[in-house]
Amino acid sequence: MKLIFILLSLFTALANADEIGSQFKEKAEAGDARAQYYLADTWFSSGDDKQAGLWAEKAAKGGDIDAMALLAQIHFKHGEYAQAKTLAQQATLAGSKRGAIMLARLLVNTQAGTTDYPQAIKLLQTATDDIDNDSAVDAQMLLGLIYANGVEMAQDDAQAELWLKRSSALSRTGYAEYWAGMVFQQGEKGFITPNKQKALYWFNLSCSEGFDTGCEEFEALSGE
Repeated sequence: MKLIFILLSLFTALANADEIGSQFKEKAEAGDARAQYYLADTWFSSGDDKQAGLWAEKAAKGGDIDAMALLAQIHFKHGEYAQAKTLAQQATLAGSKRGAIMLARLLVNTQAGTTDYPQAIKLLQTATDDIDNDSAVDAQMLLGLIYANGVEMAQDDAQAELWLKRSSALSRTGYAEYWAGMVFQQGEKGFITPNKQKALYWFNLSCSEGFDTGCEEFEALSGE
């Protein structure tokens, strides 16, 4: 299971290397900034940060604001928090919902500096407005996780369930709850402390929603 900052791009293109070439490469090589961004995002989803970074830089130089947000994600993934925050701020100011989500991620992680949960929640709520945009799925997932975590604010499982279910409704029923269970099982430095009971809670809810992998993880963790 990948960490949350990779999961925030789960609902973007997931093509393999051959499909990348057929879908985006011709236009990307011709200088189309949006195609360069899609190509970069696909490389990022496939785990090749080097190729992702190369194409994202080209797209960002061409004016693609989501590419700037993707570069922030890449820097965040590698622990380069100052660079990530600068890029996320620039992308957010330019109107990128992906940038707003990435900035929120940074604002709730102590590794990135002083946290600001109210601002993070405000950014995420704004990014949930456009349900036709994949960013709404990611924003709702992160909002749910923040409420479920209960750090620097009261834990609110009702709000957490509300946002996670909204996210799942836009993707696959029970998935966001399963994802929350995985994050609580593994933890994330600076943000989430591993918590078996919370992991079980969300796996169980995912299972009750009919997500089979949630059932499998609940049974496996219950037996430990």
